[in-house]
Amino acid sequence: MKVIVRGKNKFVPSQAINDYAIGKIQKLNQYFRNSDDITATVLCKVYDTYHTVEVTIPTKHFILRAEVKADTVYAAIDLAIDKLESQIRKHKSRIYKSIQRRTGVAGHYSQNSDFDINAIESEILATNLVKNKQIELQPMTPEEAILQMELLGHKFFVFQNSDTNRVSVVYVREDGDYGIIDTKVN
Repeated sequence: MKVIVRGKNKFVPSQAINDYAIGKIQKLNQYFRNSDDITATVLCKVYDTYHTVEVTIPTKHFILRAEVKADTVYAAIDLAIDKLESQIRKHKSRIYKSIQRRTGVAGHYSQNSDFDINAIESEILATNLVKNKQIELQPMTPEEAILQMELLGHKFFVFQNSDTNRVSVVYVREDGDYGIIDTKVN
């Protein structure tokens, strides 16, 4: 697996941090079949009282992402790797079912998946869908959607973007800023 380590907020990762992050990320290779085709990005951010590490690993079928805060960059890297390993174990079953549904190939689990199923623990955490909610999409600008989200006290808000006429989602990021997810139909 290729690893790119970057800094943000005027932080430049030292060679020691770079080597530490690469070493930790390389341990995740055991979970992937073709790890040479995967590039992991590690983004280190430094704030006054804490450090944040964001690790993103895009693969052919899904994206793994972990963002954690800690007192040191090293501790944040460790926590991020633990979080990614937990995600891999927890979502193994759902990821494989999703891949199989999309491809329609019964033997896809063992032949073409990103994960090496033998390297992952067999214990899967069960999750239940507990609520199904239908909403009526209102055309509005992203700014109006942010206002509506704040009025409702939600962390995200789904709306029809009047600028693009597509379904979009605005959300509150951990740093307090806002993000927007725009949909695209293939």
